[in-house]
Amino acid sequence: MSRVGKYPVSIPEGVAVTIDNNIVKAKGKLGELSLQLTPLVTVEKHDNLIQVNPVDKDEKKSRMMWGTTKRLIENIVKGVSQGFVRNLEINGVGFKAAIQDKVLVLNLGFSHEIRYPIPQDIAIVCPKPTAITISGTNKEKVGKIASDIRGYKPPEPYKGKGIKYDDEVVLRKEGKKK
Repeated sequence: MSRVGKYPVSIPEGVAVTIDNNIVKAKGKLGELSLQLTPLVTVEKHDNLIQVNPVDKDEKKSRMMWGTTKRLIENIVKGVSQGFVRNLEINGVGFKAAIQDKVLVLNLGFSHEIRYPIPQDIAIVCPKPTAITISGTNKEKVGKIASDIRGYKPPEPYKGKGIKYDDEVVLRKEGKKK
């Protein structure tokens, strides 16, 4: 039995969820998201709860998609009601970020600046030159963009220079001995 899938998804106030032809649509104050369901699970809505069940509990693929589908529905419901935020920190002398005309401009010690175009449904803010905040309704997109930006200069283990998530711990190594 799925440890994740057996619990229902609660629908908060101000969010409307509809289920039509294997498509779950959630509409809230931050926008509207939809999810195409797999035929391996069934989804039922009762009052303010959404219950996901596998079609065949003996089939391995159906059990695997049970918890996954529950989490995906939970993510779209949370996305349209609260949204998702990912924070990045920049460490290093002269490393900085700024927003110019819907483009994130990163100076990371290369001979050129890196220009990252900001997608339409994602908000990127630089409260400080060494901090980047990425927010949006789609958890997958927010995480992918944060990963792409971090990938330009991941933190190195000796001085910790680079871009890291705010909750990431960089394991430090000792330098050369004389």
